[in-house]
Amino acid sequence: MSTKDFVEKDYYKVLGVPKDATDAEIKKAYRKLARENHPDANKGDAKAEDRFKEISEAHDVLGDPKRRKEYDEARALFGNGGFRPGPGGAGGGSFNFDLGDLFGGAQGGAGGFGGGLGDVFGGLFNRGGGAGTRTQPRRGQDVESEVTLSFTEAVDGATVPLRMSSQAPCKACSGTGDKNGTPRVCPTCVGTGQVSRGAGGGFSLTDPCADCKGRGLIAEHPCDVCKGSGRATSARTMQVRIPAGVSDGQRIRLRGKGAPGERGGPNGDLYVVVHVGAHPVFGRKGDNLTVTVPVTFPEAALGGEVKVPTLGGPPVTLKIPAGTPNGRTMRARGKGAARKDGTRGDLLVTIEVVVPKDLSDKAKDALESYREATAGEDPRSELFQAAKGA
Repeated sequence: MSTKDFVEKDYYKVLGVPKDATDAEIKKAYRKLARENHPDANKGDAKAEDRFKEISEAHDVLGDPKRRKEYDEARALFGNGGFRPGPGGAGGGSFNFDLGDLFGGAQGGAGGFGGGLGDVFGGLFNRGGGAGTRTQPRRGQDVESEVTLSFTEAVDGATVPLRMSSQAPCKACSGTGDKNGTPRVCPTCVGTGQVSRGAGGGFSLTDPCADCKGRGLIAEHPCDVCKGSGRATSARTMQVRIPAGVSDGQRIRLRGKGAPGERGGPNGDLYVVVHVGAHPVFGRKGDNLTVTVPVTFPEAALGGEVKVPTLGGPPVTLKIPAGTPNGRTMRARGKGAARKDGTRGDLLVTIEVVVPKDLSDKAKDALESYREATAGEDPRSELFQAAKGA
């Protein structure tokens, strides 16, 4: 990413969000656009692929609070075309000022910019030096993908194949951009990849070299695959281990599994957004699983023991105390989802008293006898008293 690109590209516009958008709004917009423009969903559509790269680039910056802050500061500082000299100076004279000094050449102390803007742009452009560091090793881009797991896979963990597309050195030319593998140094920028231009007021700005497109090299015989850029879209399938206990919507970071770096730089990271399917019996609350178990009226009133299913294991037996009300939740310890420390959450069992739809004559007689035996009890008396008191 060049200085000019960083200053001129409106990442908020790319994602279709306002400048004061929350992190959640940015994430939601990115996920929607990424799904619509993902190469897997638009095979052979070059425009969708370029759009996907643009969306990913915008999210790399705006999705990181620190980089977003730096981006906003840079846009505010350079968005109007460069610096204007402040008041003062010997005789009010003008002087040349190269942004390369801000990116790492300036040091702390008198007249220096220690920390400051050098740190801001150094972190964003993965650069540690001055204007000539374009040819230094560069970290690969971060890549984001999505995977859908079954409920059981999310609880127990799973290894899944993940297909992703990212920019990588062109295999046809080994990343040189030249079909013969012998590019020459750009005579315009002398291999730095950057040129300076006047910005008015005695200042100068550093832009990517237009002749070599910031690479510092020119291919005499451009590669037929990458057209001389040295980079090409690479699709690969890798086996990704999703840890046990992952939750729906969780974003997992896999270090070094993103796009390959340039000129020997480290790989970027891979971020996997996990979607979890529903289960017909079990639900989930954090590390705990939930299940609703029907019991008969005699079991609830008189007490008893009932078997309860567990996820992927043998059933457990729960003792139901006499007088257990409908909706009461009981706990089977250690039968829930896996935690990071290797322990497991609990299984929360909600009691549901079942009312039979069809009764035999014998059952009806028994219930009639029960009703007569409890005729003096009114379960709604406290309800009416509370209503009057309110």
